[in-house]
Amino acid sequence: MTADVTQTHAEGGLRGFLEKGGFWRLLLLVVVYLLLYIASGRVAGLLDPGYGDDDLLSSLGAVFFQLTVGLVFGAVILTALTSYMGWNAEIFDRQPIYRSGWMWIAPVLVAIPITLRVLDIDWGGPALSVVLLVMASGLMVGYVEELLYRGVAVKMLRAAGHREIGVAALSSLLFGLSHSINIFTGQAVTTVGSTMVYTFAFGALMYLTMRATGFIIWAMLLHGLTDPTGFLASGGIDKMPGSDGSSALADAVGLFTIAMIVIGIVLLLCVRGKVGEPREVKASA
Repeated sequence: MTADVTQTHAEGGLRGFLEKGGFWRLLLLVVVYLLLYIASGRVAGLLDPGYGDDDLLSSLGAVFFQLTVGLVFGAVILTALTSYMGWNAEIFDRQPIYRSGWMWIAPVLVAIPITLRVLDIDWGGPALSVVLLVMASGLMVGYVEELLYRGVAVKMLRAAGHREIGVAALSSLLFGLSHSINIFTGQAVTTVGSTMVYTFAFGALMYLTMRATGFIIWAMLLHGLTDPTGFLASGGIDKMPGSDGSSALADAVGLFTIAMIVIGIVLLLCVRGKVGEPREVKASA
């Protein structure tokens, strides 16, 4: 009797709800997180002494209030959640499913525009302290967004028994849809729409990066280099990569961005397998 009561109690509450996984529970979790994230931005706006309207790269204050403070909040919330749920070991451990050689296309493809942006950045422009804070904040973007969409999301979708193509597609879909909140910052609908398409495909490439390397940390690092080099090259947040056309390298980044969208979606359709299946079954799936 005592064992039954203990088991029932263990399966209840927030832990029991999230452990069941599934898309709708995940969607609710993402919505709650985004609402908290937006709220943190409002609080930061109230505390902001006036940096919110400055150019991102103009000062440390501009970077901190426009970028860093929200990421610190997000990192604390998500780390607390995964620690409370006891998911950290599973999320950061080796992927529990085989990998195929073609999946290495994803990290290589993502690394190319990063390299081009590094070559295109005016490193003598912003102050060194600003560049360092942007890079650190960018790494936090990689940590926060990958922890949520390739860590928590993948874990919950797998827990519900989804095949890996569904895991990759649904986690990437939520990642893309999450960028719709940029419309509340005054961004044009066309910019928000194109960003959502790009981030959906980028999410698929990050999923494949995690699968190819075997660990989420490499997706975090590659994502964490994508964003700050984009900020430094374009001078803004959530601008479409290579959209400014300010140089030949920026134009090349734009072309690779289109390639990433197309190839990312094609590679997504090639994902096979399911966690827990025998290897010989997965190989023929």
